[in-house]
Amino acid sequence: MTFSSVVFLFIFLPVTFLLYTVLKNHTARNVLLAAASLIFYAFGEPIAVFIMIGSIILNYIFGLAVSKEKHAKLMVVLAVVLNIGMLFAFKYTGFFMQTLKDISGADLPVPSIRLPIGISFFTFQGLSYVIDVYRDKRLVQKSLFSVLLYISFFPQLIAGPIVRYEDIAAQIRDREFSSERVSRGIRRFIFGLGKKVLIANQMGIIADTVFSYAPSDVGFFPSWVGAVCYTLQIFFDFSGYSDMAIGLGCMFGFDFKENFNYPFISGSIQEFWRRWHISLSTWFKEYVYIPLGGNRKGKARTTLNKLCVFFLTGLWHGANFTFIVWGMLHGMCQLFETYQIIPTKKKWFRPFGHIYTMLVVILAFVLFRADTLTQGFGIIGNMFTGNMGSDAVNSEINSMLSTMFVVALCFAVLLSTPVFRVIGEKISDKKGAVAAEYVSYAGSLLIFMLCILSLISSKYNPFIYFRF
Repeated sequence: MTFSSVVFLFIFLPVTFLLYTVLKNHTARNVLLAAASLIFYAFGEPIAVFIMIGSIILNYIFGLAVSKEKHAKLMVVLAVVLNIGMLFAFKYTGFFMQTLKDISGADLPVPSIRLPIGISFFTFQGLSYVIDVYRDKRLVQKSLFSVLLYISFFPQLIAGPIVRYEDIAAQIRDREFSSERVSRGIRRFIFGLGKKVLIANQMGIIADTVFSYAPSDVGFFPSWVGAVCYTLQIFFDFSGYSDMAIGLGCMFGFDFKENFNYPFISGSIQEFWRRWHISLSTWFKEYVYIPLGGNRKGKARTTLNKLCVFFLTGLWHGANFTFIVWGMLHGMCQLFETYQIIPTKKKWFRPFGHIYTMLVVILAFVLFRADTLTQGFGIIGNMFTGNMGSDAVNSEINSMLSTMFVVALCFAVLLSTPVFRVIGEKISDKKGAVAAEYVSYAGSLLIFMLCILSLISSKYNPFIYFRF
């Protein structure tokens, strides 16, 4: 079940919200949300839901164990080993066996294990709970239902944002439920739905077409079109999902932190990662980079720590060398900026900073999207060598650049910048605020209607981050 499915929009969400409104007891509301979250996950993963429940119970027990002084350090290490071990077993066993087979030439069996949706997210949240309790034993949760709700809460269960337990513990115990929050949450949800359905899906159709062909068949211009479309697709797909998750959380009284902050206006890769997938960056910083020593143990150690973090960031996204190279490319650029090999802090470079950043981001996303490194570098080669490709393939891709696509592209460019936020701030006086509120309601209704029409008329509706 996805947020942009008819089942979710017209059955699951209305029923869950109605029951939540009827119930007045806080504990009963928590139990309802936990039960609804399990149903939400089981709808698409009827077997894997037991894996998630097992993970939750395991981390609940570890939380109780690390809250005690005796053997707390041993327990947190064991929790890390078992959580990462489970993630490795499901997500990376086949990849590493295939790699070992290719390197050694041995006839090794390569298992095909179905990846439970969202395992990367709920595993990291489980670890966050145990580690946060280890750091502050007052955060320990005696109620299994509360831990279940934290890890499985359906708005952020299968594609984030990754919510740290420390940030949400108080809200599980007590939170505000009001008409103002519901209204704000609905509008944020619809805004995210529009980004996903009206922009990301339009970009995705073309990106998928470009990457479905061998690089030698795709010409110079279609290669650039595919690269730019995928960059916009993954941003609006994932940021749209995050907006929907934040909106849903707000409707039920939860405040999730922002996950994106206009990353495409960045003037460096370092700035890009302060604005892109903020919850993942924060998680790796708090639970990997700082425990490894951060920047406190000299330049060599800092360099190693940063490369380790970006290697793991790439590997977290998937069991493929394309993701690892994507992560390492970003890591190397960050190091070059840190040591000013790429002079992002020089005044003369600043006008070129945005161009450099977007070029790195787009090229890296080509590798991220490609099925193999060969395909990825082939597309990148087309972008800079003027490959002619196949006339038939180029014509097919060019024919897809319809008026609807151009409109979606224009909105994508506008929404990649804070232009509408700036306008909102400029009309923040009393009269302007009231007018903006009415425009916001009308705009939300229009976006929702267009989304429904699009969902009814098209079967193309994937969520990119479900695969991670």
